[in-house]
Amino acid sequence: MALSYWRRDGRWKDSCMALIETEEAARRLARAIASDLSLYNEEKVVEGITNDSLYEVMAEELEEGRALFQSRVTPALYAKNFYDRAIIDILVRAKAHIESRMW
Repeated sequence: MALSYWRRDGRWKDSCMALIETEEAARRLARAIASDLSLYNEEKVVEGITNDSLYEVMAEELEEGRALFQSRVTPALYAKNFYDRAIIDILVRAKAHIESRMW
C-alpha cells in the first residue's frame, strides 16, 4: 500500500515513487498529463479556446496537473517549464482548428 501525503513545501509526496530525473521522462510526463486534461475535459477546452478563456475555464484542472507534475519530477526539472510547454502544445496548438478570437 502506497502512502501519500503533502510535504511541508506544498508538494505532493507518494512514498513509493522515485522522482523523475531526466528531461526526456519529464517531457513525457508533462505531455501525458496535458493529453489527459485534453481528453477528459474536451468541452471545457473547446469553450475556453472559443471564448479566449482557457486558463480561467480550466484553472482547477491545470493546477491539479501542475501539482502532479511537480510531485513527480526533481525541482531542477520542474523549473524548466516542461508542463507549461506541454499545455501550450497539446491544449492550445493542437486545437488550432477551433474558431477563436485568439487566432
